[in-house]
Amino acid sequence: MFDAKPRDVQVLPTAHQTLVLRSRTWDRLKFEIEYALRKGTTANSYWIEGDRTALIDPPGESFSEIFLAALTARWNLKSLDYVILGHINPNRAKTLEKILTINPQITVVCSNPAAIALAKILPELSINCRVIKNEESLDLGQGHVLQFIPTPSPRWSDHLCTYDPATRILYTDKLFGAHVCGDQTFDEGWQVYSEDRRYYFDCLMAPHANQITTALEKLAPYDAPLYAPGHGPLIRYGLTELVQSYHTWLTEQKNKANRVALIYASAYGNTATVAQAIARGITKAGVAVEAINCEFTDAETIKTAVENAGGFIMGSPTLGGHAPTQVQTALGIVLATADQTKLAGVFGSYGWSGEAIDMLEQKFRDGGYRFGFDPIRVKFTPTDQIIKYCEEAGTDFAQTLKRQAKKRQPKGSATDSQSARLEQAVGRLVGSLCVVTVAREEVNSAMLASWVSQASFSPPGLTIAVAKERAIEDFTYGGDRFVLNILPEGNPLYKQFIKNYAPGEDRFADIATEPGQGGLILTEALAYLECRVEKRLECGDHWLIYAIADTGKVLHETGLTAVHHRKTGSYY
Repeated sequence: MFDAKPRDVQVLPTAHQTLVLRSRTWDRLKFEIEYALRKGTTANSYWIEGDRTALIDPPGESFSEIFLAALTARWNLKSLDYVILGHINPNRAKTLEKILTINPQITVVCSNPAAIALAKILPELSINCRVIKNEESLDLGQGHVLQFIPTPSPRWSDHLCTYDPATRILYTDKLFGAHVCGDQTFDEGWQVYSEDRRYYFDCLMAPHANQITTALEKLAPYDAPLYAPGHGPLIRYGLTELVQSYHTWLTEQKNKANRVALIYASAYGNTATVAQAIARGITKAGVAVEAINCEFTDAETIKTAVENAGGFIMGSPTLGGHAPTQVQTALGIVLATADQTKLAGVFGSYGWSGEAIDMLEQKFRDGGYRFGFDPIRVKFTPTDQIIKYCEEAGTDFAQTLKRQAKKRQPKGSATDSQSARLEQAVGRLVGSLCVVTVAREEVNSAMLASWVSQASFSPPGLTIAVAKERAIEDFTYGGDRFVLNILPEGNPLYKQFIKNYAPGEDRFADIATEPGQGGLILTEALAYLECRVEKRLECGDHWLIYAIADTGKVLHETGLTAVHHRKTGSYY
């Protein structure tokens, strides 16, 4: 974790006639609420100066004042000709509005979906837009002939990348980013960012694997030894490795046996945020998601996605007491396509009422579908706690889907017998029973762990295997803290934590606790250790967490450590 520091803007050269304005904060921004890590962020904007000038990707409202102060201290905004938008949302539009107030003659270059969104977000402004519908170019002079590449996805249907052949820089906006804050402009020592970039991909890119694959195919022909993303360090030294990693991760997503069709529309971004959290929970559980924004998707694509999925989830805002027309059209396609064996889910956000969510729920109940989680209703902007609930609901949905798929698999082959013998042997590995507790602001969570082992004497270190689908997985990154509560033999706490919890259910109801560093201390535990995550290693469907124990105490001197015996290695 970083110490609290004021926000600032760095203005640094990146190439000939090109500068980056790095708006930095060491705190996680609320508009990135679906992104759980707290390593701060850097919102990158770029200034290109040929015969005409262009600003690429102004930051969001959180940086508006300091960004404009840095901008006007160096340049006269009356001389700015173009603002190029990799994507637009209400947050970024606040900064754009202030720029256009200073210089209303600016031409805003954006995709067609972005132009439509701008008209809704800033209806009082008369904006001079140049709408990019295909791969087009813009000549700034002195060799800066900017080439635009539309790269839409369900999350960012208006996404646009920009290539400058004069500097061979590819401006990728949301693609290839990382939410980290530091002093490095470029990715020297790029390996230290590997975990952050993988987490960014898993949270924001994995649900859109097909569209991101198409985007990478579009970007491949451009001769760009430097990628300039919207967040994090610019990518030069680890560029080849990162692009290859994206291809590998995308292939993994597309090759997963179980799939969910996640279909939604979003008026102000809140429903999309909920969709992203549900998708994150599903992908954590090893199930692929095909996210579909039905505002920009044709009927055949929706139909095919539902046919190929084991389950479907629909989300909608409520506008004027109704679901948007695109949601109603998609609903008709789903009902006509999905048989009753497919698992269903419903979610949505609203301001004053939630009739659209009720309508979706009733239609699926009338259709005889089984629900993978209770319908999710979010009023206004989702909080951290709601986001965690949605993620856990997505995980529950995925686990139910996997169980259904497993029941349909044929049994009794020789391979099944060999697998059973192996599972029985692995099950004889024994571990102590512990409860890992984590806390962050209003969110508290816990996990029963039996794959725990001491790993080092000096410093006193230990390892814990955490399944990727566990609710606490987001709390086990480098620098995070947790409490390891070691259970005594015969203690009823084991029964409390071994059960399956519903999304958002209180893990600590009727349990005596006291606050610790990073999580709650269970006062009935045999002992506890307050730990700090040092490293993570990806191991199949688990993360192996290496942590340092900073403090600890034995609470009951005469007790013995509870040990977990298993008959099979295929479950805990």
